[in-house]
Amino acid sequence: MIPIWRLWRGDARVDAIDPGDRGFAYGDGLFETILVHRGVPVWWDAHMARLALGCARLGIPNPHADFLRHQADALIDGRARGVLKLILTRGVGARGYAPPTDALSTVAMCLSDPPPLPPRAGLTLRWCATPLAIQPRLAGIKHLNRLEQVLARAEWSDADPDTSSIHEGLMCDTSGRVVAATSANLFVLRDGRWLTPPVADCGIAGICRGWILDHIQGAGEATLSRADVESADAVILCNAVRGILAVAAVGQRRWAMHEAVRGLRAALALAEPAFAAIESAASESL
Repeated sequence: MIPIWRLWRGDARVDAIDPGDRGFAYGDGLFETILVHRGVPVWWDAHMARLALGCARLGIPNPHADFLRHQADALIDGRARGVLKLILTRGVGARGYAPPTDALSTVAMCLSDPPPLPPRAGLTLRWCATPLAIQPRLAGIKHLNRLEQVLARAEWSDADPDTSSIHEGLMCDTSGRVVAATSANLFVLRDGRWLTPPVADCGIAGICRGWILDHIQGAGEATLSRADVESADAVILCNAVRGILAVAAVGQRRWAMHEAVRGLRAALALAEPAFAAIESAASESL
């Protein structure tokens, strides 16, 4: 599928982003990336709740949820599967950092194909040298400034034979605490519990991360070091588009598929049919 884009300034359709848009100039905005299954945006309410939190944090007017859902449904147009990206910026403003008080927000939506299925054997990860800055006011929300992740992802290349086997990279903050992967949250299994780093100082409060914390007995937050990750009984990554991804290797450490990982993925598939479809497609690809 060729990505399909739609743009609005306020509630009026527009054909292009204004060069003076603060999202374009400063990254002054937010985004959500939403899995589409059987024509429905998965976990829509949770995504809208995080978007509202981000709007409150940044002081950006939050578009009416009914308007966003109507436009999302029209763009999806019953397609069986895809990924919907929603971008919200503060809108057009004068030169300078001072946020305008009367700007109309810009909304962009894009519908594209879902990502490829993950390898059945699990992901191979590396440690990234690029750290995440500590900034509590931006922690948890999905703001547009992702330059740290861009720099981290540039540390390896799919075209380089020495790094082509790497699927993702793990990032620490400037204090050396493990935070997440470049595009997913991280959980480790230790003493029978699934644990994930807190996101009070930096990182994203992922939607799938939230589901695990809310629905899996014993799951919780814990400060993790690199040694904690590498000595864990099992490791997973998760996000709202790809669900729960088994990790097979971090650096020199290797893991076989753990029954607890299978159980976690089965629980998610039972709760949300979109991820049952991913599991089914992965099985058929064997």
